[in-house]
Amino acid sequence: MTSTETPHAPQPVAGDRRRWFALAIVMTAAFMDLVDVTIVNIAIPSIQRDEGATFSQIQWITAGYALAFAAGLVTGGRLGDIHGRKRVFLVGVGGFTLASALCGLAVNPEMLVASRILQGATAALMVPQVLSIVHATFPAHERGKVFGLFGAIVGLGAVSGPLLGALLTEWNLFGLGWRPIFLINLPVGVAALVLGGRFITESKAPRALKLDLVGVALVTLGLLMLLYPLTRGRELGWPLWGYVSMAGALVVFAALVAYERAKGARDGSPLIELSLFRVKSFAAGIAVQTVFGIGLGIFFLVWTLYLQIGLGWSELRAGLTGVPFSVAVSAAAGVSVQTLVPRYGRKVLQAGALVMAAGVLLYLWEAERYGLSVTSWQMALPLVVMGVGMGLIVAPLTDAVLSEVPREHAGSASGLINTVQQMGNALGLGLVSVVFFGVIDERLAPAEVGPAFVDGFQHALGWVAAVMGLIFLLMFALPKRPAQHVEGDGTGDGAVPAVGQERERELVS
Repeated sequence: MTSTETPHAPQPVAGDRRRWFALAIVMTAAFMDLVDVTIVNIAIPSIQRDEGATFSQIQWITAGYALAFAAGLVTGGRLGDIHGRKRVFLVGVGGFTLASALCGLAVNPEMLVASRILQGATAALMVPQVLSIVHATFPAHERGKVFGLFGAIVGLGAVSGPLLGALLTEWNLFGLGWRPIFLINLPVGVAALVLGGRFITESKAPRALKLDLVGVALVTLGLLMLLYPLTRGRELGWPLWGYVSMAGALVVFAALVAYERAKGARDGSPLIELSLFRVKSFAAGIAVQTVFGIGLGIFFLVWTLYLQIGLGWSELRAGLTGVPFSVAVSAAAGVSVQTLVPRYGRKVLQAGALVMAAGVLLYLWEAERYGLSVTSWQMALPLVVMGVGMGLIVAPLTDAVLSEVPREHAGSASGLINTVQQMGNALGLGLVSVVFFGVIDERLAPAEVGPAFVDGFQHALGWVAAVMGLIFLLMFALPKRPAQHVEGDGTGDGAVPAVGQERERELVS
């Protein structure tokens, strides 16, 4: 019996038309979450300029969301299994809508950071339920069509997110500046709440795992002790307490491992299933996911600052510049899964890492050659090359990581993969202080800003290229021929199929 088969609800029925309304509702909520990430990225320079936010605060506007989402993702899935996926989904949608309102009404950067953290925490309740509800609502023979629709939604989010964010910011609706990027979620969220309560069928897992709140607390504490000094250290002159805090994070993570081992022996429901790391391909895959998240976290924030603050481009021009990248990712992802990986296996993922590294190095060369006079069309080639490389990686990577995991642990493994992606992203955003701001003087004359940001962008690209090289090496530990599909048994992590919802998030962040 899977997590979607429950004695508390009838089995999916193909003739029930309500299931398509339910699908539209959960897909809309997923789209809202996916687009929210890219909308915020494109508006970051406007927020920094209008609110006078420090660079560490704008890092936390994005990193705070990723950290809260990562810390709560597995727990959100388990809460749905225990208390009902419909109920927890609606709570998550309501909380996400409220947090969006608070973001849009924020009176200072501190309130915006706090509201973004709340957004991430409520997204961790909402997102894990989406594919679980699909499993509970649709018969097996219809799920292929449904997941195809989900892929289309992801592709639409990849292209529309930056453009929607750029338009909403540039239009300055009602004189609100960047705030409509958050306020647009309000009518969508309210509609999802009203219609979701009517059309979504409730489901639970018959044998859901217990919550591990101590594990969540230790993960969050360790990451905060690591990330806070990274983001504030440069502004504060790298004080001694920052180094002590980062060293202390290692102690907290060691305590987490000891606690998780004890909890697994006691009741079999740890936040992290440590036995999974005895599977070589899984351990390597987790490393790949984490390092990949770090690289993406660095690139996308630095890229946004480079385009809009360094080059002085408008939000719309920056958003349009990114379209070739998004299209290339979507196209390469489809070819990778359907054609290349079944034939060439692991080599496709490794080729993706090398192609993406080549695109990064080409971008670095162009940034150095053209400086402040670079144009959008000149950026198109490196962005397409990077997008193709990323597309070859993101789509098949989860299947490769899960392919040798025992079936009874596939649900826990999926949840852990999705979690470390977000943790890596948060860590990458924190490292922006070192690899980008660390090479830029704190006090710049207006004429010095552009050249300084171009130099900082080149420095950051060198780090991203190095990350891609490390990923290429780590991929040697992945199976040569990953299994086509491994699906969780749903024991408590809001298990999702190997098309992995959070893998799709990385495609558009």
